Amino acid sequence: MSLAFEELFAIRDAFQGIPMAGRTDPWILADGARAHDIPHDSRGLLRFREVYIRHLIVELQKPGARKGVMPGVRDLLDVLSERDDVYVALLTGNYEAGARIKLEYFDLWRYFPCGAFGDEAPNRNGLVPKAIARVAACGGPSFSAADAVVIGDTPLDVACAEFAGARSIAVATGSHSLEELRAAGAGAVLQDLSDTQAVLAAIGR
Repeated sequence: MSLAFEELFAIRDAFQGIPMAGRTDPWILADGARAHDIPHDSRGLLRFREVYIRHLIVELQKPGARKGVMPGVRDLLDVLSERDDVYVALLTGNYEAGARIKLEYFDLWRYFPCGAFGDEAPNRNGLVPKAIARVAACGGPSFSAADAVVIGDTPLDVACAEFAGARSIAVATGSHSLEELRAAGAGAVLQDLSDTQAVLAAIGR
């Protein structure tokens, strides 16, 4: 995102000091634009997503200290995808194109038939209802937010679940500790997803 902003506006490290974890891409971009007095109707902002995606494709090919799949993720998705009492969908603040590029790189996109993305709801709290509607539109089950479980690694993931009336499982694989996630009100808090049975128990399956 910083590289795209620099290309479009000639401002380096434009997002320094702006929180990113758990926020939607449009939200982050709006804060960056506001911090540097970029008008909301700037042509550069309209082009940002396409320029960001171009940089993302290049950056994904480079090594990184935290680049990889977190413990237990693939095993859990394998188990959940075989069950008929669970429907797996993606809820993310990423642009849909960005989410797809990232997850395809790690061969994870195939687990998610549909989802809700930052393009559709700049405010993350609007994503749970959109994800539920998208599941039904994709031929999945119809259900209420009370039957949904949001799994994430930030207090904002917990908040978006609570806002919609869904349950939440928080995982301390990001920048927030177990204590911070508990304080945010998560229904269950795990160090990571490596214990599949513990995750299934937290989900209620």
